[in-house]
Amino acid sequence: MLLLKLSAHDLLTLDSRDRMVPHLAARWRHFRGTDASETERFAWAESLVSLADDLVAAGRGNVEMVVECAATLDEEICPGDPRLIDVVLVGQHPERRVPSVQLVELKRWSTVTRVEKETADLLHVPGMKGPKKHPTLQLAASYEAFTSGRGPFQGEDFECGGFAYLHVATDESVRTLMDIDAPAGAYARVYTRDRREQLLADLRKHFAPDGSASMAERMLRNMGLRNTPLLDAMIWSRGTDTVFTLRGRQKQVADQVLETASKVLPDPRRPALVPDERRVVFLVTGGAGTGKSAIGLQIKGELEAQGRSVMYASGSRAFNGALQEHVGFGDRQFRESFTYFSNFITPPNPPLDVLICDEAHRLRDRSTSQFRSREEWGTGPQVDELLAASRLTVFFLDEGQSVRPNEVGTVELIEDAAARHRAVPVRYKLREQFRCGGSDAYVRWVRTLLGVTDGEPDVWRPDGLMHIEVADTPEELEQIIRTEALAGASARMVAGYCWPWTKPLGEERRLEADVRIGAWHRPWNADSDSFCENGAPPSRIWSVHENGLDQIGCVYTAQGLEWDWCGVIMGDDMVRRDGAWVFRRGKGRKADVPGVKRVAKPGSFDPKVKPRSVDDEEFAKLIRHAYHVLLTRASRATVLYSTDEETRNYLKELAGEVEIHGLRPTWENLPVEARSPLFARPKRGRGKRGKQRKGAGPQRPDPTLF
Repeated sequence: MLLLKLSAHDLLTLDSRDRMVPHLAARWRHFRGTDASETERFAWAESLVSLADDLVAAGRGNVEMVVECAATLDEEICPGDPRLIDVVLVGQHPERRVPSVQLVELKRWSTVTRVEKETADLLHVPGMKGPKKHPTLQLAASYEAFTSGRGPFQGEDFECGGFAYLHVATDESVRTLMDIDAPAGAYARVYTRDRREQLLADLRKHFAPDGSASMAERMLRNMGLRNTPLLDAMIWSRGTDTVFTLRGRQKQVADQVLETASKVLPDPRRPALVPDERRVVFLVTGGAGTGKSAIGLQIKGELEAQGRSVMYASGSRAFNGALQEHVGFGDRQFRESFTYFSNFITPPNPPLDVLICDEAHRLRDRSTSQFRSREEWGTGPQVDELLAASRLTVFFLDEGQSVRPNEVGTVELIEDAAARHRAVPVRYKLREQFRCGGSDAYVRWVRTLLGVTDGEPDVWRPDGLMHIEVADTPEELEQIIRTEALAGASARMVAGYCWPWTKPLGEERRLEADVRIGAWHRPWNADSDSFCENGAPPSRIWSVHENGLDQIGCVYTAQGLEWDWCGVIMGDDMVRRDGAWVFRRGKGRKADVPGVKRVAKPGSFDPKVKPRSVDDEEFAKLIRHAYHVLLTRASRATVLYSTDEETRNYLKELAGEVEIHGLRPTWENLPVEARSPLFARPKRGRGKRGKQRKGAGPQRPDPTLF
């Protein structure tokens, strides 16, 4: 957990716009469930700014200031829990060139006296109730945890110290803090305003003028706040048992599933004389980026390594297609272990040991398929088919991501089905946000912006984890996305379903430029199962193929995936009028080209949400959910554009100014550690999965995902 990560320069810029304290207060309430006290707010407003000023004065304005940071990776912060470090300064050591960290305890004390004559541990601070600990005693526990194997640097070589920062006190007024019987150690320095010159000299001694961004990025990755893209993590892990590094609640869920499997499933090596007939259903809920897929893929790998029969089902062709293309290319067994909800109309015989159902909010009322005759379609609830297919079933779902009227997956639906099958339901809820740069503030901003949750949307306050800006034209949006993609970042453009969608035309399979905004025309990603003209990839792999940048994706081909930068075009299906969102249905007209339609009335062209399919209330909910999916696909930056001028102006007001150079995560501004280009798909002949090959070279460290 952390509340803010900015360089000293950028923190001062943010404060000058009166946006720092409100941001910290909002993050505090989210994590701790209570409002920040006036004392805490004053400490942020005065002490943080003063410390940033001192860093700039020392010529170390690029040092990163991580505010209210947990000392260990798995620390759970509860209301009233004091175990947070006020500020962690992160940079590069000027001589050793390793990460250099200083833990800082902020105190606005102007004078202190001893409570007991024999010790300086307990102090009286005028105006405050009860005795207070010496501030460096608070730092001692934080220092020990931070430098342990569970700390953010996980035992790697780095320099670490700490100090109490009393910028309003004098040496004489707090003499007790610095007497010979005061605590001692690498974390026990005390700086008053009389010692400012010493502080500046020490800051120069601990931090180099450059390299801070790289070291902070290493720390964020170790903390799990910078996630490794799912596909890259899968490619890195091939040939090993461990796929992902799970954190906190994620690990609890995975461990519980594996433990339950060991209890209710037969041992493949020693079949039981009397089989265990118990059945268990896991329901794991959580928003976008909380690690549902990471858990599912992890337990799939571990159960397969145990010899269990496991399949991974999804309702998303884009998700499955991306995994099969980029991870399972050339490995038939691996590809076939990923399937769809609709493929269990006839249950496998014998039943699978485990069936993992990702994106279970996309469950249909019954199974249908364009590749089967109607006689072969399912006749009962799709959820019943999935439960009949295995002894242990794991459902991952986010009810806020249902985007089609026939997507019926809910916790209630699955629990009712579990009762029919006499299965024990076990529920878990994931809360921590690890997508969108780990910025839960951004996810909450999106949800209030769209009205997915209650509350008035507020102006975005940059947090150093996620970036937002609003383009004036589609050309500007495309230029930003292309620039980042060509520089090495992963990037795509997506849009609301507000234009007709033409199938490939003629023998050459030409893509029609359906998405038309003024003179700017671009095609949707190919509505095809094979490649089209000029190497345009089919929709199922549009998200990962190098030629996918030339097309526009929609919610159905983007759900479950992510990129560093995502350009999101909001169409006329959702516009702002008189302080509220208005939702519109569009109408088409024939074009001069046979088989092509154009927009006659702007609005939604999604054939799944026509008036005969959903009423106005359901229509509005599905449009909100669709944009919620699109706006949470980026891991570093979202570029927004609305085809409606009034809506565009509203988005600009909420996105705020974007001139803060250090907060715009362009590829050229990122430290080397932050540049993770998408890996090429593996070659054919991957070898046996599930066990590390003997004689294999050194493996990359397990990447942190979500």
